[in-house]
Amino acid sequence: MIVGVNGKIVHKEPSFVHVDVNGIVYEVFISLQTFSALPKEKVSLFTTHIIREDAQLLFGFLDMSEKTMFARLIKINGVGPKVAMAICSTYTPSQFGTIITNKDMNGVKKVPGIGPKSAGRILVELAGFDVELLISNAEPSKTQSFNEASEALESLGFKKDKISKALSACEGEDTASLVKQALKLLQTI
Repeated sequence: MIVGVNGKIVHKEPSFVHVDVNGIVYEVFISLQTFSALPKEKVSLFTTHIIREDAQLLFGFLDMSEKTMFARLIKINGVGPKVAMAICSTYTPSQFGTIITNKDMNGVKKVPGIGPKSAGRILVELAGFDVELLISNAEPSKTQSFNEASEALESLGFKKDKISKALSACEGEDTASLVKQALKLLQTI
């Protein structure tokens, strides 16, 4: 079982990267989140090695919480590696944790390839999942700011699913800026 790859990037595209590890080049499938954070030359990826009858596939992640999310998603009946990668590409682990907590069906349906039936199944299967595992590796101050902003918007009378949708589109570090951005977005939702 290959659980990590350290080496030099020889080729990269948004959905995969070729990593040279001491003369052997591995093709590792990655999410858009990982692609956007890839360093220029050397890379160290946490990997999930999936062995099928017709292929051996490596899925790589820069962040352990993203790997945890992927591993939990592929255990759901009807969710394979491609759908799990689409979810990882659409949401960061902390954003997806918020969607799970708020049971945001529309948030899950935003992922390409997921319809209402699959979205419902994913939310039901992840209902007992410990969301803290996803957000434990995220920046603590950012996670706390998102939680505080969510509570503030809830106290203003907004619904959790709309709050989750608005906050997932916000870029900010502190609670005040997140609330301001979310309020602007909530006016359009």
